Amino acid sequence: MRKSNKIPVKKSSQKKQGHKISEKISPVVQEDQAMYYTLEKSPGSFNIENRNSLIYWLGMPSSNGKSFVSDFDIIKLGASGITKNAIHTLASFIGISRKYISENIFDVSVKTLERKDNRTKLDKKTSSHAVEIAKLLQHTYEVFRDEEKVKRWLNKENRALNNLKPVELFDTLSGLRLVDNILVRIEEGVYS
Repeated sequence: MRKSNKIPVKKSSQKKQGHKISEKISPVVQEDQAMYYTLEKSPGSFNIENRNSLIYWLGMPSSNGKSFVSDFDIIKLGASGITKNAIHTLASFIGISRKYISENIFDVSVKTLERKDNRTKLDKKTSSHAVEIAKLLQHTYEVFRDEEKVKRWLNKENRALNNLKPVELFDTLSGLRLVDNILVRIEEGVYS
């Protein structure tokens, strides 16, 4: 196996649902019979579909013109705080009740959360946790490409997760990472 020169080949830009997609294909390894490529998407192609955007999963209006192209943008979103409506939106996408997401995932009484005004921002810890869940929902959608399949998979016991439902691990960042690792395994064709 020998490494080839990394000569980027620019793929023609396409339009999909009003968004410009620009990708480049870079050869990584060339063997006698095969050439393996990696596909790199430019930062501008982050929001190819509305469902591939954090603001979709958090129920935030997309008209504010914000695009989250780097991890620092996502950190800033969590630090600035999100509203309780984002929590309710996450619960509906996951297929769980407001009470379950409040008390079992965010460790906040559902009554305390319901007393907050719709425009009041939640604290940094809760907001950051919600953003991490939205990132996981986005990855889950990228794997299954169907919102109903996402709900079913998140709420079904999984052998690779010690017979727990993925949603049961959402209360910690380590649990979210474990679920994300299972999604990577599924993407790569490993039985999970």
